[in-house]
Amino acid sequence: MKKGFYIIMAAQFFSSLADNALLIAAIALLNDLFAPPWMTPLLKLFFVLSYVLLAAFVGAFADSMLKGRVMFITNAIKVAGCLTMLFGAHPLFAYGIVGFGAAAYSPAKYGILTELLPPEKLVVANGWIEGVTVSSIILGAALGGILINPAVAHYLLGLNFPLIETRTQAAILVITGIYILASVFNLGIPDTGARYPQQQRNPLRLLTDFADCFVTLWRDKLGQISLAVTTLFWGVGASLQFIVLKWAEVSLGMNLSRAAALQIVVSIGVAAGAIIAAAKVPLKRSLNVLPIGIFMGLALIAMAFITSDLAPNKGVNLGSIHIPLYLLLANLLLVTVGLLSGFFLVPMNALLQHRGHVLLSAGHSIAVQNFNENLSVLAMLCLYAALIWLEIPVTLVIILFGILVCIMMWALMCLHRANQRQFDAVALIGESKP
Repeated sequence: MKKGFYIIMAAQFFSSLADNALLIAAIALLNDLFAPPWMTPLLKLFFVLSYVLLAAFVGAFADSMLKGRVMFITNAIKVAGCLTMLFGAHPLFAYGIVGFGAAAYSPAKYGILTELLPPEKLVVANGWIEGVTVSSIILGAALGGILINPAVAHYLLGLNFPLIETRTQAAILVITGIYILASVFNLGIPDTGARYPQQQRNPLRLLTDFADCFVTLWRDKLGQISLAVTTLFWGVGASLQFIVLKWAEVSLGMNLSRAAALQIVVSIGVAAGAIIAAAKVPLKRSLNVLPIGIFMGLALIAMAFITSDLAPNKGVNLGSIHIPLYLLLANLLLVTVGLLSGFFLVPMNALLQHRGHVLLSAGHSIAVQNFNENLSVLAMLCLYAALIWLEIPVTLVIILFGILVCIMMWALMCLHRANQRQFDAVALIGESKP
């Protein structure tokens, strides 16, 4: 890999690390404000809203200047959002500003891969990027849990930073510093040499161009499958972040700090699956991983049947520490869900990026991808918030989400088989941009 790729990975790691640590801090802040439970998933909804509303514009913005410069500007917006939360803005509003920066950051982050690397390196590159991203999720969730821990918060408050009076303020101050570190790496991202035509600035023309790109990618026989898969994955995955926290509280009797550790377990599985996919699945065989999605849905359903009432007196003793059987099973299942997710997401992402680069431009194709995926996130989070508001048991919510994944993946496999009767998928993947 080129040197610039590793700088991109470092910038992505620290920016994503801060995003995920800030989510835990924002949840803690909502708890401190005694906000109703249904408001918690709305944090993510406010974060991804910009991905949908700005989709027609961020692609052109990403292609209008050097990708490193775009990433620096948009990371600065994240810093601004973090500071507004630090100084008293409502968590939903402040996290929405951070989401605004992330929405504009994403097309540059992924688009630069197609500029920097040849198609045959995209699966490997996506494996590394997903591995780094998932590592940042693991450490970000852990960092957020650590920063809101009373002992750590007491230490940070003891440093007597000006205007810092609460545990969440102390946590957010540290997270702001991580965003600033990511910005330093943004400045080191090299010029790939890619140049695009002068970007349209008329909003109506931008909307029209985006609509054309949207239709082009969905009509493509490979683009529609990979786009549908990643759209489903991100919608379910965003909801799963909050489902795991609620499940850990209700079924396993954990507090927020301990429940955040279960998100880390899922992320470890995703990282492992991404690494395996990068090593074992070439771009031309990317569609062979579709059945993995059904197994992921079944693993989700199995989660609903693991509670603290399951063989409470059985477990494993590690010295003086007793680990209950239900906790071992919960961790094993969450690792499995993550492993399956990472293994089939990485090839789908690589295929979608390749088809988008062939048919459109780097920034525009990623903008279309972000629009679809985050529209799914909005829909799934609204559904989850409504189910919580209706006081539907979390175990039933998990079963419903698992069934949805199984049905959707089966339908997409049927669509792919129908498409295969009309074209040679391997030959189509092998096409290069004219």
